[in-house]
Amino acid sequence: MPKGLSFRTQADNKEPQFHSFIITREDGSRTYGFVLTFYEEVTSKQICTAMQTLYQMHNAEQYSSVYASSSCSMDSLASSIDEGDATSLLKLQRYNSYDINRDTLYVSKSICLITPLPFMQACKKFLLQLHKAVTSQQPPPLPLESYIHNILYEVPLPPPGRSLKFYGVYEPVICQRPGPNELPLSDYPLREAFELLGLENLVQVFTCVLLEMQILLYSQDYQRLMTVAEGITTLLFPFQWQQDYVPIHPASLLHFLDAPVPYLMGLQSKEGTDRSKLELPQEANLCFVDIDNHFIELPEEFPQFPNKVDFIQELSEVLLQFGIPPEGSLHCSESATKLKNMVLKDLVNDEKNGNTPTNNISVYEFMKGNETIARLQALADRTGVTVGKIDLSASLNEKEKDFKLQCEEAELRDYQLNVQLREVFACRFIQMFADYEAFVIQTAQDMESWLTNREQMQNFDKASFLSDQPEPYLPFLSRFIETQMFATFIDNKIMSQWEEKDPLLRVFDSRIEKIRLYNVRAPTPTLRTSVYQKCSSLKEAAQSIEQRLMKMDHTAIHPHLLDMKIGQGKYEQGFFPKLQSDVLATGPANNNRWVSRSATAQRRKERLRQHSEHIGLDNDIRETKRMLVEKMGHEAVELGHGEANITGLEENTLIASLCDLLERIWSHGLQVKQGKSALWSHLIQFQDREEKQEHLTDSPGKKALEKLYKRYAFLRCEEEREQFLYHLLSLNAVDYFCFTSVFTTIMIPYRSVIIPIKKLSNAIITSNPWICVSGELGDTGVMQIPKNLLEMTFECQNLGKLTTVQIGHDNSGLLAKWLVDCVMVRNEITGHTYRFPCGRWLGKGIDDGSLERILIGELMTSASDEDLGKQCRTPPQQKSPTTTRRLSITSLTGKTSKPNAGQIQEGIGEAVNNIVKHFHKPEKERGSLTVLLCGENGLVAALEQVFHHGFKSARIFHKNVFIWDFVEKAVAYFETTDQILDNEDDVLIQKSSCKTFCHYVNAINTAPRSIGKDGKFQILVCLGTRDHLLPQWIPLLAECPAITRMYEESALLRDHMTVNSLIRILQTI
Repeated sequence: MPKGLSFRTQADNKEPQFHSFIITREDGSRTYGFVLTFYEEVTSKQICTAMQTLYQMHNAEQYSSVYASSSCSMDSLASSIDEGDATSLLKLQRYNSYDINRDTLYVSKSICLITPLPFMQACKKFLLQLHKAVTSQQPPPLPLESYIHNILYEVPLPPPGRSLKFYGVYEPVICQRPGPNELPLSDYPLREAFELLGLENLVQVFTCVLLEMQILLYSQDYQRLMTVAEGITTLLFPFQWQQDYVPIHPASLLHFLDAPVPYLMGLQSKEGTDRSKLELPQEANLCFVDIDNHFIELPEEFPQFPNKVDFIQELSEVLLQFGIPPEGSLHCSESATKLKNMVLKDLVNDEKNGNTPTNNISVYEFMKGNETIARLQALADRTGVTVGKIDLSASLNEKEKDFKLQCEEAELRDYQLNVQLREVFACRFIQMFADYEAFVIQTAQDMESWLTNREQMQNFDKASFLSDQPEPYLPFLSRFIETQMFATFIDNKIMSQWEEKDPLLRVFDSRIEKIRLYNVRAPTPTLRTSVYQKCSSLKEAAQSIEQRLMKMDHTAIHPHLLDMKIGQGKYEQGFFPKLQSDVLATGPANNNRWVSRSATAQRRKERLRQHSEHIGLDNDIRETKRMLVEKMGHEAVELGHGEANITGLEENTLIASLCDLLERIWSHGLQVKQGKSALWSHLIQFQDREEKQEHLTDSPGKKALEKLYKRYAFLRCEEEREQFLYHLLSLNAVDYFCFTSVFTTIMIPYRSVIIPIKKLSNAIITSNPWICVSGELGDTGVMQIPKNLLEMTFECQNLGKLTTVQIGHDNSGLLAKWLVDCVMVRNEITGHTYRFPCGRWLGKGIDDGSLERILIGELMTSASDEDLGKQCRTPPQQKSPTTTRRLSITSLTGKTSKPNAGQIQEGIGEAVNNIVKHFHKPEKERGSLTVLLCGENGLVAALEQVFHHGFKSARIFHKNVFIWDFVEKAVAYFETTDQILDNEDDVLIQKSSCKTFCHYVNAINTAPRSIGKDGKFQILVCLGTRDHLLPQWIPLLAECPAITRMYEESALLRDHMTVNSLIRILQTI
């Protein structure tokens, strides 16, 4: 009895109340309890006298409070007790009093069954029959010890996939277990959960449970708390709730709600209690479920369940088939159904409504007074014929049987509804995680080594898994795969290679394999779609339940007389007898199959206890340290999954987890909460205090904590607080790129360093150098570099992730030639350092004569980060490819090795493929297009290789030759032959292409910028790609007469098949 003993009188409601509870052990195993509370008359005169004295004292206090409230003035004592107050006192004494001579006192008692499996319906029926045996006018057929001994020692556990019938006091009781390939046992009616909450609310609460938020259930009825809690956790298949689970929370342990960890708890509400008076510590991250009022309060921000609309529609169809409105109904509860059944039963046996009693009566008595019947009776007497009795109760018995069949049918429909709803939920997880096995990383050779290095190992390739999912699923899945229930699920999968599979995992894997066989799905992971697929196993699941309940597989032995002492446990109506404990304590030693446990299950639970204890703040601190070690990680580079879109999702998830952790810590043990966010309220108070300059000399911070927080609060525990602050200070949150993506308007200091190649050129030049730094959020504009300085610091609005640097000079002075190795730019706040490789000359008359260069950046990684990256679990930020030193055609034809034709064609295909994939991704997931165009493996570099192949050496021309020289000769040819092509109709398209090509080249040449020949070719390729003109320009250049003078016969541009292949590839952009 959660409330302890309670007393009532004959005027109060004394109907027996049923509820269940659950006990969770340290190893995660659960024990279920089923309780029937009833009221029994108090026979002790001492207790009755004491109760009357307590009532008199209570009424005296109430009288004094009413008197004090009415006598607020000293005008007249008589006027203070008016007629209204007298009436209220009379009502108070009438309804809140106990008279030992007038009233009968009753006290609550409970009978309880403890089971390791949730056979709720069977236990409830057995307890109700025990209570009926106590309150019935006739004693039960056997002593109660016989029935209790029978269920304890002689009723076996039904085998999987079978049903069992055992006997209660008056009627048989049926229970069943699902088969090995069916969903696990769940006996709590989901119908009640959906009626109490409604479909929309239940799906929202279910989503909060999946994301391991704090869920608080609130109701006056204990059984409602258990029904909703067990119903939701049952729907989690194949996952299991791993956090605190207390469906019925004792009122004395209310402070446990301050725990800064995920939990699923139920709290009983007092009748008439207002929701606003309930002080909850963490409302920002709390899901509050008011069951009685059909109302929920959701956390401020959380992702929606994938395909939520279609999912709710499918569930609605299942509910409507069983006559349940999807919006829920507060009036369809079990108590209302029970009341309706009682009324129908009373009407059947009510003589006032024309119904006859259920005893046998003779025809003569039934029709006495009828003259015709009297003459027939006289004739029968003379002939010696006797008039027998007819059984009028047969029709009534048939009605009772029909009523019983209706109850059995309703129970069957509840079972069928349960399994069909669970199948729909399970089908969603099967669709979302159909390919999860392909992303499980199994690196350990044996179980011992895996258990030893569990914390350092990566078990699931989250980056690749998320990249395989449809975009609408990503907000939910990116957070769900970070939960403890998903981590435990993956751990069970890995351990299954050394021992027997977990039962839930075995069923889940078999369902996935079945779908693969039906859909002929490829064994390798493929890109998933967000098309909703309905569950196809509803009918099959309902039929299996019906077959088990309609045909019993096993029948337990009947209860029988025991070897008991005569005289004990004598029946007395209305009083539960004192049972003979010595009789119930002895039974067959090896026949108690309820408590039989396999060694494998015990070992699994022990390991889960040791390696899955993430309850408490220690786990949160480890998560903080993991964020520190990861720094968004580098392990995806090793695995070949380094895409930028995954990084952003995982990064945002980790930052959200850190914010949630801080909110929990600042909410733990808070005295009075102001607003939804405890941390934000604390910061506002701190800011106000600083502005008022209320600096106290004697530990102001400590006194403020003592004022705001209770003694057990986390912030008042010195050792734990210092340890957490140590880890928090070591975590630089701005290292995450979401910092630069969110704070777009702040001013950030940058430092740039220009590194020249001193062996080949002067470190200092006489001209005036300049630099322009660009990022995803903007650029700095042209900034002059002070003379004789290679390092400068500047401040500008946040540029975001840096992409390019433009560097150049005005070619003034004697020393105007500058060979730059690279440029380094560092964000002074985040610490991110970018390297922009160059390796080219800047100056007239050297290299390609360029006075400015556009450099592509790459994010630098420190050595310490590389060492820590081996232990991380998330992919790194995508880096721009390293740009090798660009050399002139002279150096290219020298000592460096040239790529062959096959390598060049492969490079073109890869560059074009990367650009196509870039534009097929959602906009938020795209990387840098600059890298794809101008990076080391970009389109510009690939086309340069094509044009360099077969290019004749400089010895023939006696000067350095560049691709741009060939382009200019082609333009000169097109412009001179323009008039010849005017009259030819078949070359109109070619003519248009020639004019466009000449226009672009002339515009680049006449631009005021001092760009070299390689830079001009780079701009031409970028413009041609943007305007989709490259496939038209390539055949023009390949047919130009200049190509025969400047290219060898083996060149790719002189091979018609290669040119046609290149055109087809470029047409895909």
